[in-house]
Amino acid sequence: MNTAGHTDAHGLDLIPFRGVRYIPERVGSLAAVTSPPYDVVVRPDGLLHLESADPHNIVRLILPQATTPAARNQQAADTLHSWLAEGILAPDAEPSLYVYEQRSSDMLQRGIIGALRLSEAEDGVVLPHEDVMPHVVEDRAALMRATSANLEPLLLTYRTDGESGPTGAAPVVERTALREPLLSTTTEDGFHHRLWSVTDPAELAEIQSDLSRHQALIADGHHRWATNLRLRSEHPSPSAWDYGLVLLVDTARYPLRVRAIHRYLHRLPVADALAALGDSFRVRTVGGPLGHALDALGEAAAKGNAFVLAGDGAFHLVDQPSQGLLDRTIPGEYPAAWRTLDATVLHATLLDHVWRIPDTPDHIAYIHDTAATVEKAERDGGTAVLMHPVREEVVRDLAQQGVTMPRKSTSFGPKPATGLVLRDLSF
Repeated sequence: MNTAGHTDAHGLDLIPFRGVRYIPERVGSLAAVTSPPYDVVVRPDGLLHLESADPHNIVRLILPQATTPAARNQQAADTLHSWLAEGILAPDAEPSLYVYEQRSSDMLQRGIIGALRLSEAEDGVVLPHEDVMPHVVEDRAALMRATSANLEPLLLTYRTDGESGPTGAAPVVERTALREPLLSTTTEDGFHHRLWSVTDPAELAEIQSDLSRHQALIADGHHRWATNLRLRSEHPSPSAWDYGLVLLVDTARYPLRVRAIHRYLHRLPVADALAALGDSFRVRTVGGPLGHALDALGEAAAKGNAFVLAGDGAFHLVDQPSQGLLDRTIPGEYPAAWRTLDATVLHATLLDHVWRIPDTPDHIAYIHDTAATVEKAERDGGTAVLMHPVREEVVRDLAQQGVTMPRKSTSFGPKPATGLVLRDLSF
């Protein structure tokens, strides 16, 4: 993101920590104990797949299974403590920042994992771009209270000019990536992961001095950020709770992908969804397969608000909303870039006004995988609402204006694999 407004005195404050990592000899494989972030593991079959991949899969900590929330959180705490006692997990010998690399056939991403001093929203050092749901924050906070650990990092982006001198974060990252890694593994999604520690005081100082001149955008982890802020407010400062676990990526050097997060409407059949639109939107049936429908969505979204509804065996392109309807349903006090977001139109116009669906888990599911969203709709009889991605520049510009988007408006990636390095607040 644009850092022209930062100041040397008040930027990112990233410090080393003693990372807690799996001992490779004690698990089947490092790949088998990792997981996507907790909010990406949305389907029961996905959770079961991870649980059965290895008895020590990290999902047993981030999504513990028990009959009550209190029991789940206690189970996660007990599991973490037992794995540490048994030597399944162990803290590194000295505090480190960690260089983390993700590589696929068509993408390379490198960033720095560390403990970031938590700033208040008004500080403008870390910029959120999406709203959060209080019940999710409370759920995550209860888990963190029980475990006293940061189990997975937030994904934050910062933006340099892409040029680097002989010192700074970028040169340290690139030099470190030439060394022998602490770990190397390939997960089933095809991404190859490598992790290195940075402990040299001079290199740590280079990274910290460079980052202190920047602000960051939350790319993934808004609920975890809000959770960190809440827990920090509950503990006297100074303490380990003043910091949270983050992965920082310079998107001038390593641009992230921005993908859409789709909606599944549990209780609204496609026929009812289409009937409620009346003549307030243009509706066209487009041919499959799914890729063709997404291409049509992309073409329509380039000209204005557009969505694809699915679940009845067909794909329905919904676009060209009535301007009068938009004027009546979208708050006028926000910037034009916010008022014209697809997510804004979906929530303020379609969900709130046309379909009258509350934004609660029993009515709406947020699903990252496009095909999985369609499959669920066709299997369960609801409506899949497929979205087109928002451009990163729009996200950044709104965040810098202090304007948050509707929650789950974007999916930045690739997301860091959960389970490669944890932060136990007792170390």
